[in-house]
Amino acid sequence: MTQEAGGNRKVSLSVKDIMTEDVVTVDEHASVKEAAEAMNQHEIGCVIVVRKGEAVGILTERDLLKHVIVEGKDANATKVKEIMSSPLEVVSSDTSLEDAVQLMFKKKIKKLPVIREGKLLGLVSLTDIVRCQPALIKLLKSFAATQDAPKSMKKVIDYYIV
Repeated sequence: MTQEAGGNRKVSLSVKDIMTEDVVTVDEHASVKEAAEAMNQHEIGCVIVVRKGEAVGILTERDLLKHVIVEGKDANATKVKEIMSSPLEVVSSDTSLEDAVQLMFKKKIKKLPVIREGKLLGLVSLTDIVRCQPALIKLLKSFAATQDAPKSMKKVIDYYIV
């Protein structure tokens, strides 16, 4: 963190400082079952969906619950592209954590793919941001106090912030 005029503090970390670089991807034509198997194998909560090598969407556990389980779809017959979240909200590797948090709250999402020159570099999640540095707790609390956070985000903040 750096000190600005007037005593205000500014977060100086960027997304590249905390992002996960090993991102699991699946082709948009893969079945939902294949994507779920990849998520289970890697013990992760989402996969990035690609079309001809380019990130075009994200498939989360929540998408599986809402669009497959609740709607009673066949996981073998349903293609990832049918239920993925798209268009994909992304940030660049030099995006500040503050800007990433603002985007997450604005769009009500917990995961942001990190892109540079059209290439997928990594993924940053709200959980990554919450646990990366104690100094960020104050920033997250201020966002949560001043903005209407979705239940799923509030759970993460309440669990990790003491």
